[in-house]
Amino acid sequence: MDVTSVVEAMAGAKMAEVQMAIAAKMLRMNADSASSAVQIIDAAQQNMTSLANVAAGVGQNVDISA
Repeated sequence: MDVTSVVEAMAGAKMAEVQMAIAAKMLRMNADSASSAVQIIDAAQQNMTSLANVAAGVGQNVDISA
């Protein structure tokens, strides 16, 4: 092997390492966002459960104009 082939192989290996690091980061980000979505859905479900005990008609005439 000549020097050029060795350098190209090393550059290719480094690029593959960078691509794997980026892919791992993206997978972690996807996992984090999925976890956040689950937390939001769980919080919304808990809020709906607490509002189930409220009497009918409560909050219908709330003025939220600025």
